[in-house]
Amino acid sequence: MNTPNTAADASPIAILTSGAAEVIQQDEFAARLDKARSSGVPLRVKLGVDPSRPDLHIGHGVVLRKLRQFQDLGHEVVLLIGDFTGRVGDPSGKSTTRPQLTAAEVDANAQTYLDQVHRVLDPARTVVRRNSEWLAPLDLGALIRLFGTFTVARMLEREDFARRMAEERPIHLHEFLYPLMQGYDSVALEADVELGGMDQKFNLLAARHVQREWGQTPEIALLMPLLVGLDGVDKMSKSMGNDVPIDLPPEEMFGRLMSVADPLIVPYLELAAGAPPDAVARVREGLERGLVHPRLAKAQMARAVVDVYWGEAAALRAADAFDARFARRDLSGDLPETVVPAALWQAGPVRVVRLLVETGLCASAAEARRLLADGAVEIDGERPRQADAVWAAKNGAVVRVGRHRFARLRLADASPAGDEGGGRA
Repeated sequence: MNTPNTAADASPIAILTSGAAEVIQQDEFAARLDKARSSGVPLRVKLGVDPSRPDLHIGHGVVLRKLRQFQDLGHEVVLLIGDFTGRVGDPSGKSTTRPQLTAAEVDANAQTYLDQVHRVLDPARTVVRRNSEWLAPLDLGALIRLFGTFTVARMLEREDFARRMAEERPIHLHEFLYPLMQGYDSVALEADVELGGMDQKFNLLAARHVQREWGQTPEIALLMPLLVGLDGVDKMSKSMGNDVPIDLPPEEMFGRLMSVADPLIVPYLELAAGAPPDAVARVREGLERGLVHPRLAKAQMARAVVDVYWGEAAALRAADAFDARFARRDLSGDLPETVVPAALWQAGPVRVVRLLVETGLCASAAEARRLLADGAVEIDGERPRQADAVWAAKNGAVVRVGRHRFARLRLADASPAGDEGGGRA
């Protein structure tokens, strides 16, 4: 399992807001982080999940990895299992009422959730609570107080409710109760921060409102982007069939990720893999300028995502297995071509580690150094092994990484690939 990247020289606020779509009260968030650091009292960070289905996908992983960053910075993480709210069903983004689940169905799904989230979160540092602890015992008086904090008009400001009203689709009363019950969760936990996808914005704003009504300081709402599904159209969803389950075996996960359309490579590298900003920027620029072949960039993304859930060794095995099955094996054929930027090769010999990372053949310098040491890198038949090995740039050189990962290099501002001219000794 690969933990999220937290650069040693980055501030906590920079780390925790990186990749976020919106942070409600960011200045207050920075102040609370400073206070937590000076006082030694960590923030209590909440993520609520309703076990409406038995499995999670890498879209859920976007928020889970952000939660892991809070753990790595020493804050208290509470994974809230919505075993009570799960029976109601979150109306977010729904055009019809969700079917209500039985308590047994919710419990069964909750157990699979816990098994899967621990691929990302540290079990020893994760507090698991169930909202039936405080929602089930509420009496009618407490419910009246809770429901009296919101008006029907404000509830109908919710986009999905407004749309259903306009389309004359029914809205059941219990659906109005959902955001208020989620808000009461934050009261019960005294949450300082709550995470969610952008589709949860109304619910998180409701939680801030309910906390305020109960005399608590409203939580910070940290909203993450929604990952687009494999179809490139709708958000990732099990019901849409465009998802990548996080418990999918490594080879199947890798293969499914290799099926995404090219425009999704960078968003998946950034959101699903949590790659460092400089790596994301390098791939984005390489694709936009035609310097990196999309297939190589896609393989880099797929390896990085598989690494998050199964580890680096499994990701490399999955990549090799995919290439063994689908990649062209004849080196005289049409290999994926990648461009080596002029700035990289015109100043003289190029460090092989840097070459492998910037062409997308390796996801990181650490991976490149390890593969060099293992003799798993070959450039035009030669196998450099030293971490500081250099390559005398040559147009049309064929690079092999592992058993089946190939590319033909074309030097920017040089003759077409395959031409012997244009190299610098």
